[in-house]
Amino acid sequence: MIDHIGINVSDFEHSKNFYAVALAPLGYQLVKEYDHTATGIRYAAGFGVDGKADFWIVDGKVNIPPIHVAFTVESCEKVNAFYTDAINEGGRDNGAPSWRSHYYHSQYYGALVLDPDGHNIEAVCYALS
Repeated sequence: MIDHIGINVSDFEHSKNFYAVALAPLGYQLVKEYDHTATGIRYAAGFGVDGKADFWIVDGKVNIPPIHVAFTVESCEKVNAFYTDAINEGGRDNGAPSWRSHYYHSQYYGALVLDPDGHNIEAVCYALS
C-alpha cells in the first residue's frame, strides 16, 4: 500500500493554489506546509483528507517524464467537479470526464487534467453505469 507520493513543481505557490482548488472537490485540503528552513532545502506542501497528507508537492526540478497520479473518489459527480475546478484553475484537458471501460474496468469513470507542469492528474470512481 502506498502511504504518500510527492511530485516536484516549478512554481511552488502557483501549484499550491492549483492543487488547493483542483483537489477540493475530492475532499482534499492543504494539511501541512514547510518552508526551506524546516526542510533544509525546499518548500513542500502536503494535501490530504482528515489531517493526513498523502499527496505532496515540492519546489524543485520538475520530474521528467511528468508523473501520473490518480485519486479514487466516491462518485462521478466528484470526478466532474474535479475536472471543472482544475480546468478553471488553469489545468489543461487530458481527458474529459467519461466512462473508460474499454481501457481499465467496466465501471471506471474518470477525468484527467495536466497540472501547470504537465503532471497527469486524474480523478476516478468505480460506479454502476
